[in-house]
Amino acid sequence: MNIEPALKALAAALHGEGPAVELSAGPDGDPVVTPVRTLGFEDAVAVVRTSGSTGTPKATVLTVDALAASSMATAFALKGEGQWLLALPLQYVAGVQVLVRSLFAGTRPWAMDLSGGFTSEAFTAAALELTDNIRFTSMVPTQLQRLLADPSADTLAVLRRFNGILLGGAPASAELLTSARDAGLRVVTTYGAAETCGGCVYDGYPLEGVSVRLSEDGRIHLGGATLAAGYLDAPRQTAESFIEEDGGRWYRTNDLGTLDADGRLTVLGRADDVIITGGVKVSAAHVQAELEKSDGVTAAFVAGVESAKWGQAVAAYVAVARSASGADGAARDGAAWAEEWHRTLGLLAPKTVLPAGQLIMLPNGKPDRLAMIERLNALHQGK
Repeated sequence: MNIEPALKALAAALHGEGPAVELSAGPDGDPVVTPVRTLGFEDAVAVVRTSGSTGTPKATVLTVDALAASSMATAFALKGEGQWLLALPLQYVAGVQVLVRSLFAGTRPWAMDLSGGFTSEAFTAAALELTDNIRFTSMVPTQLQRLLADPSADTLAVLRRFNGILLGGAPASAELLTSARDAGLRVVTTYGAAETCGGCVYDGYPLEGVSVRLSEDGRIHLGGATLAAGYLDAPRQTAESFIEEDGGRWYRTNDLGTLDADGRLTVLGRADDVIITGGVKVSAAHVQAELEKSDGVTAAFVAGVESAKWGQAVAAYVAVARSASGADGAARDGAAWAEEWHRTLGLLAPKTVLPAGQLIMLPNGKPDRLAMIERLNALHQGK
């Protein structure tokens, strides 16, 4: 992947010598640099689209000051600056940040070849090109899971050479984190959004200059110097998401959380993941965690679908290992999974189950909620 044009464009924008840019992937996998007019926003450097997993993507405007604060806080948290390996698409904030952090650090990033998708072979080949003694990379849980499943000694060896592996974009299971740390990997879980220049909470604790608070309903608010300026050409959405309170500016996330006595944040799930079925409130995150305990289920997505009888019905899209089968050795269909979970979970059990080889994912590694909900709705209504 030729990232030179993207680096030059970002460097120019950071120095005030060029326009803000939006990065995307071209048909050959190389980044496409698009200048963006950011009227009304000063010192804009990059425009990053939100993932769009819950609706129309918003164009988030990131400024020099916000990106500088994020890079400095990241270097402080990781105890140094070094060479970065780009393993994520550049159209998302985590990919952009690999280049921005490299520019602030004065180091040369290396990009893996993503034209054939993410593979352990391509990652290992790219990691072997790194020359700095201090090395970092950023990835999503599905990527790390794929790398740990690779029996190659070379893959594990290059992973161990990273001083920090930032893991974000989606929740990482306790099993994955345990496997990674047992393998000797220095994994740091991150939480944030495009609106906060990416991850701004590391292993539950806010970065230097970042503030975390909870609203009365438990919704997570993030504040501090890493906040985006707002959304391009969307003043109403900007006003709804970015608020001025208590002498500071805050980004209102759509996530619920808790803060312990030490100020450590635990993300509980999305504020909209409560399913009211037959008058009973069911947490989609809790059901998902229960389904993922089942033998043969590698991942699950749970949502409410329209139901004439229940108002909403619990439905699940589950990634099933090839080896998963019933007592007769045949692959279990959705009805068989639903029957099994009804015996163990009762009212919490999904009434509609769609088994597949894997969850539907967006290019940035997040579950494509809209696509899976659409299929679950179609399946449930077709019964």
